[in-house]
Amino acid sequence: MLSHTEKATMHMLYDSDSFAVVQMTAPPADGAASQQPQLLRQGFEIVDKRSGREVYLDGSWAEHFQVRLNLWREKAPTEEEIETTLEGYAALAHTPLLLH
Repeated sequence: MLSHTEKATMHMLYDSDSFAVVQMTAPPADGAASQQPQLLRQGFEIVDKRSGREVYLDGSWAEHFQVRLNLWREKAPTEEEIETTLEGYAALAHTPLLLH
């Protein structure tokens, strides 16, 4: 379990001509006021560079995506397999990317 004193971080996980994937972690919003250890929040931003849109995955979506990442660590996928998977998530993207 991570404490509320952890810092927010961003890690580039994937970057190609078509997609970028960034993992973000942040301490809980109420972590400073709590005496109990709090879990660090985690999410993933997937940017579809072709359409200029992004989607942010958190909660159960982020957990599902983390499972996919763990599988990829076990069996290194091809770039085509990664891009096909990211296309599926990019279909959820409705937020235009104005500044990044």
